[in-house]
Amino acid sequence: MSNSQYETYEAYEPYGPTEPYTADTLPYGVYGTPVPPYEDTYRPAYESPDDATLPTVPDVRLAAGRRAARRRRARSVERPESAVRRLLPQALVVAFLAGGTTAFVAEDKAIELTVDGKPRTLHTFADDVTELLAEEGVAVGAHDVVAPAPGEPLTSGDEVAVRYGRPLRLTLDGHRREVWTTAQTVEGALEQLGVRAEGAYVSTSRSRRIGREGLALDVRTERSVTVMADGRARTIRTNAATVGEAVREAGITLSGMDTTSVASGSFPREGQTITVLRITGSKEVREEQIPFREQRTADASLFKGTEVIEQAGQPGVRRVTYSLRTVNGVRQKPRRIRVETVREPRDQVVRVGTRPMPTSVQGADHLNWQGLAHCESGGRPNAVDPSGTYGGLYQFDTRTWQGLGGSGRPQDAPAAEQTLRAKKLYVRRGASPWPHCGGRLHG
Repeated sequence: MSNSQYETYEAYEPYGPTEPYTADTLPYGVYGTPVPPYEDTYRPAYESPDDATLPTVPDVRLAAGRRAARRRRARSVERPESAVRRLLPQALVVAFLAGGTTAFVAEDKAIELTVDGKPRTLHTFADDVTELLAEEGVAVGAHDVVAPAPGEPLTSGDEVAVRYGRPLRLTLDGHRREVWTTAQTVEGALEQLGVRAEGAYVSTSRSRRIGREGLALDVRTERSVTVMADGRARTIRTNAATVGEAVREAGITLSGMDTTSVASGSFPREGQTITVLRITGSKEVREEQIPFREQRTADASLFKGTEVIEQAGQPGVRRVTYSLRTVNGVRQKPRRIRVETVREPRDQVVRVGTRPMPTSVQGADHLNWQGLAHCESGGRPNAVDPSGTYGGLYQFDTRTWQGLGGSGRPQDAPAAEQTLRAKKLYVRRGASPWPHCGGRLHG
């Protein structure tokens, strides 16, 4: 049943075959059987207000058919501008859909994306490389390589390659550092880093793949090293890790105290010369003195310039062991390797006089003491006779000197003290102590 208030019937032809038209529908619930055409005598109520008789079913159908024909004729005489206005929006929609389809096809691009050596072809609407990688969820870092570079525009048929960086903890000829490589194998990494791999030692297989987590790699390139031993030079090509290994590769054996001119565990460098040192050695023990120290104390009972040794010093003794070496036939300077104390030294204690020295002795001050000193010692306070018995300005013997209150040896005392002791001796014994020069005292 139609949602409309009326049902629709086929066009009615009252006068033979004419242009079809659509008749109006009957009111809901009115049914009837079609009848042959006849003259339409129906008039609506508003045209014949006096006629209260309802039209028959055929009248209704004829009236509906005529009204439909009138509507068709009215539509056919509408102005062309009205028709254009109705058709224009529909034309625009069709044009938009057609243009959008063309743009849709034009923006779609076929791209070959290779990530770490794995290629795949895809379709994308991305405008540049950055958008493409974001679409595909491919994250790149500072050590990764993208070609073309991020931000470069894309066209259909382009190829985009992404190679991830891998950390390489590389120890190259003894130098340790961390580098990054986009190579996927050890051999590729060595080539990318410019490492001369011919004849080199590599700590792992060169065909080993490098994962994203990286790899620790030890590489020792081949070097030329000269080893000097026993008067002969040997030049070899080696990738040895230590000088000791290089020496052994040169066919040289170290024994006893033998060593090399550079540390055996150091890394041999290109063009380096290594000298083998043939060493023979022995030990020698010597006894040496340890000097004593002197302690000096002031003594007011002694005249100034007078020093008395209270305790004589004694040197100590130590036993020293020396290493004596001969290197390649040349004797080296002895090297002290051990020290042992046999006896500790004993300090020397000296009393130093601080009492002012008197210069006057009654009965002797008027004499020519300068003339006597010049005759006995040439005026020298530290003079000593050839026998070593007499000393000082006035040539005292030690016993006489100490009997006069002097200490030590007379030649070690100040000149003023020597003159004072000489005056005292004159008061006691006159000029007799100086049998040859005593006459000068009165001259």
